[in-house]
Amino acid sequence: MRLLPALALVLVATGIVAAQDAGTVSVYCSLDAEFSQAILDDFERETGIRVEAAMDVEATKTVGMVNRIISEMRAGNPRCDVYWNNELAQTIRLKKLGCLQPYASPSAADIPAGFKDPEHYWTGFAARARVIIYNTDAVAADDLPRGLNDLLDARWDGKMGMAKPLTGTTLTHAGALFALWGEEKTKTFFRDLRARDIRWERGNAMAMRSVSNGDYAWAYTDTDDANVALVRKAPTAIVVPDQGEGEMGTLLIPNSLAIIAGARNLENAKKLVDYLLSPAVEAKLAAGRSAQIPLHPGVEAPEGVLRLDRIKAMEVDWEKTADMITKHGDWLHATFDGEAGSTSEPGSKFTKFAIMLAAAAILGLGIWMATRTRA
Repeated sequence: MRLLPALALVLVATGIVAAQDAGTVSVYCSLDAEFSQAILDDFERETGIRVEAAMDVEATKTVGMVNRIISEMRAGNPRCDVYWNNELAQTIRLKKLGCLQPYASPSAADIPAGFKDPEHYWTGFAARARVIIYNTDAVAADDLPRGLNDLLDARWDGKMGMAKPLTGTTLTHAGALFALWGEEKTKTFFRDLRARDIRWERGNAMAMRSVSNGDYAWAYTDTDDANVALVRKAPTAIVVPDQGEGEMGTLLIPNSLAIIAGARNLENAKKLVDYLLSPAVEAKLAAGRSAQIPLHPGVEAPEGVLRLDRIKAMEVDWEKTADMITKHGDWLHATFDGEAGSTSEPGSKFTKFAIMLAAAAILGLGIWMATRTRA
């Protein structure tokens, strides 16, 4: 939109864009606040650098925050310094759109190469796995679902659930399947899913809660949400899916960190990234309610936290997965929500109208301020 660069100039001219603050760092975070906020508070206490954090919401997990970053970059007005994503594919999408700048953190030196960008635009840490959570009162031990194909089994109709593959890790999972299986097989799989009586949720945490409450027998979710149910002593347990001979393995999804291109507080952004990528933070995330899987070798983790060397992980081409999300996002949205656009770059009529309305308001404010100054 041609209006956006002009709007950025008005913001600068009128002083609305905040100047760099040597004692501040701004972070957008898509990891649930109950897991991430304490870590950011620790950084603030230990460094004296004030953290201005904006948290994502469950219903638009990752996609909403990423689209916000893209909109701000298009306006020439990036608001955050660091993006802490709870997955990886959307971070790669930001890289491809030119929204990130490279930084090789010394804290990432021993993180496996498959979890960091060779050009240093992003680094993965503290992974989660896609798992099946089931209600132990509703599913017998000899009748457990074992993997993705169980979603297509008619005997589970009306008794299973998952988040729609439109945001967060479920969207990443869909992109990984497109990359692994190809377009025809993956679209057939998702069409077959639509034919089943699956209880579609807005997010993984909601799917977990529905299983915990006994609303249905089992659901796909992530290990962090599944662990919350275990901590609450809900009648639940997990199955790591597709672990058999010849099966694809479970999808392992790391958190990812990246510095936004044009970050106002660059040095503080680097300090925050170094801190978050440390083995100590991975140990905290493993020991906490999120039970995240450490990627640094040798990090202590409680019993029950999955280990990289003890599970069969799905082979993932992350660059291709990110491309598949961009390519097939509209199709997924049309298939699962009856409309397109939410997983592609921002540009819906409502979004454009909202941006134009905000631009007009700010432009009017700038003109009013200039008039007051001349007066």
